[in-house]
Parts: sequence; structure tokens; C-alpha cells
Amino acid sequence: MVSVWTGHEMIIHGIHFPPAGGIRGVTFAYRPATRTWVRLANGPSRPSAFETTDVAVWTGSRMLVPGQTSGIYNPVTNTWREMALAPMSLYGAVTGWTGHRFLAWGGACCEDTSHDGAAYNPATNTWRKLPTAPLAPRADASGAWTGKELVVAGGSAGHGSGARIFRSGAAYNPSTHTWRRLPLMPRRPVGGPALWDGKEILFLSTSSARGMAYNPVKNSWRLLPAMPLPRSGFAAVWTGHHVLIWGGLSGRFPTWAPPPRGEAYNPATNQWSALPASPLHGRASPVAVWTGHKMIVWGGNIPRETTTRLFTDGAAYTPRTP
Repeated sequence: MVSVWTGHEMIIHGIHFPPAGGIRGVTFAYRPATRTWVRLANGPSRPSAFETTDVAVWTGSRMLVPGQTSGIYNPVTNTWREMALAPMSLYGAVTGWTGHRFLAWGGACCEDTSHDGAAYNPATNTWRKLPTAPLAPRADASGAWTGKELVVAGGSAGHGSGARIFRSGAAYNPSTHTWRRLPLMPRRPVGGPALWDGKEILFLSTSSARGMAYNPVKNSWRLLPAMPLPRSGFAAVWTGHHVLIWGGLSGRFPTWAPPPRGEAYNPATNQWSALPASPLHGRASPVAVWTGHKMIVWGGNIPRETTTRLFTDGAAYTPRTP
């Protein structure tokens, strides 16, 4: 599933696999003002030349969903239109919305690695490949859009004991259509979400390892304090003052378990603090948005050896200080 916040509703889109076969899009919206759900137009689902996944961005008036769906949703008319298929997989890609273009770099599937990137222009419904980044091909890099550059760092190539973990990174500037190298990350990353806080990109760790922050003005890195309850598969949002984290699983498959609570990180004090207990059962891979006042989380799953437990509930958390 993917989700966006439009300013008054949370739109969630996913791919449904009916028992009878085939696939179709499913789209619905949660409206906090009335605490109601609304079923929306389903959306397309078209075969791609790549094994891929969906990514969603809100442009200010449309929801772009490149990847498996490859569609553009208009909430005013409740209609979808097809968008040109991406020239690359979006699995594990670092993505960003510039205000005019959707950028993606490094997507790869099925034990492959990549250093391909592409930009999508909604006005012309066309993709353009990015220049080759000064980085070795890799999978599962992290990064974010800063308002000027798409920053990508970390990632890995290979598997098991022979896997190579990269500390290198680079930043793409669409104004000049060029890349610049970053200094090496201060330690081997353990990839997780990356969020832009207006000053730094916060690279959050998915294990007991410490995350890192990159400052593009100073072109320097710093280590973050370790997350008190490490986890993987969590949702993270930026409120304007704090990172809010909820969900995820701790330990190893198949005995992993959800942590008892979420956490908040304050860059101003460089400290983590505990969130109050949620009314939801813990789970991995929920979708989450920040509304300007609250974090809304919904859905998710807990994979097991023989089955996967799926969740269709959600909750909203309102911090005392956003």
C-alpha cells in the first residue's frame, strides 16, 4: 500500500489480488474531520517491464502513483488517468518530488543492483533518464529530496557473508542535471527511512546501529543516538519539529515481535523519547501520514513462517508539541 495526505484526507492505494485471479487497484480515503472512510475509484494496474512496486507522491492537486499502478489520481473528479511506465524498477528506489518532477534512483529487484535514475514530468507524461551517478550499482540505498537535491547514500551489493555495504553517497541537482559526491558516511549504514527536516537528512537505522544525519550546507555527517527500541519495517513522519516512529518488528524472522510503543526523535536536543502506548496491535509496514496536527497510521502485517497476519485498522496520534 501507498498513501498521501492531501490537506484534508489520507488517500490509500493498493493492489488487490482477487481469489478468482487477476489484479486490480483499490483506493479509499480517510477524512479526519468527519472520521469517515470513502471508497474511491479503483485505479489502473498494468503490467510493467520490470518487477516493481508502487510509490506515491502528492503534487498539491494530484496523487502520482508510478510503478505497478502507473496512474495519476484526481480527487476533485474521483478519476484516474494512466501515466507513462517508468523505465526502471522502483523497488528500493530513493524518490522525491521537486514540485515539478518526480525523481527516482537506484530501484532494483530480485537480488539485482542498479545505479539507474529517471525523472517524470507530469505536464508532458514523459520520463527522462538521469545522468549516471558516481556510485557503484547497489540495492536498498536511502535518501530524500532536500528542496534542491536528491541525496542518496548507503545500500548494498551481494548477499550473506559476501555482501558489500556501501558508505558512499551522491546528490543529484535537477537544475544543473549533475551529480556531486558526498563524503563517506561515518559508519556502515543499516538502511531505513530517510527524512528531510529542513536542515539535515535523517537516515534512520533499522537495527541497534545508530542512524546518521547529513547536512548539505556543511557537506558533513553526524551520528544520531541509538533508537531505544530498534526495529525494522516501521513508519516514520516528520512533524516540523520531531520524527515520529511507530510500528515495525524487533528480533529475527520468524520469532520477531512488535516493540511495545513508538518513539520520537528531536533533532534540536538530539534525543529520543517514548510515545504513549497505541490502541493498535503492533505490526510492520503500516502506512502513515502527517496531517499538520497528527500522525495517522493504518494497516500493516506480521509475516510468519506459514502465513501473514494482516491488519485493517488504524489510529491517530496527536503530540503535545508537533
